[in-house]
Amino acid sequence: MSLIPSIFGTGRRSNVFDPFSLDIWDPFQDFPLRTVAPSSGFDAETAAVANTRIDWKETPEAHVFKADLPGLKKEEVKVEVEEGRVLQISGERSKEKEDKNDTWHRVERSAGRFLRRFRLPENAKVDQVKASLENGVLTVTVPKEEVKKPDVKAVQITG
Repeated sequence: MSLIPSIFGTGRRSNVFDPFSLDIWDPFQDFPLRTVAPSSGFDAETAAVANTRIDWKETPEAHVFKADLPGLKKEEVKVEVEEGRVLQISGERSKEKEDKNDTWHRVERSAGRFLRRFRLPENAKVDQVKASLENGVLTVTVPKEEVKKPDVKAVQITG
């Protein structure tokens, strides 16, 4: 959960100071007339999905990531560990096919690609990552190595 407050009253949280987030922030997203094209190469559809929200919690045994991905099948989602310690969750939600006889009144559900990356801590067992997708919720579990307690040896005091 981000501790950075909502900016401009939009409800969208800025992740500028979050080292674990690589979100794409569009400073012109709330302007009614967009005079500057997005420099990131993402179109509006992709930008809507690019900010897929993911929760990350740490338990004594593991790091657990949860993402709401309604309507996606496991074949449409990819979970990878790259460069040793970067967890990457990506996928694509297809756009609904349009029929010439249909009249659309509102389109609010997003379609397009999404990509999120998280730098895992040193205690993560990256070779034992598990992922499951159930009822539209992706759960990625990264087990943690046990913290080895230093050996304490009692020293006899003489004298």
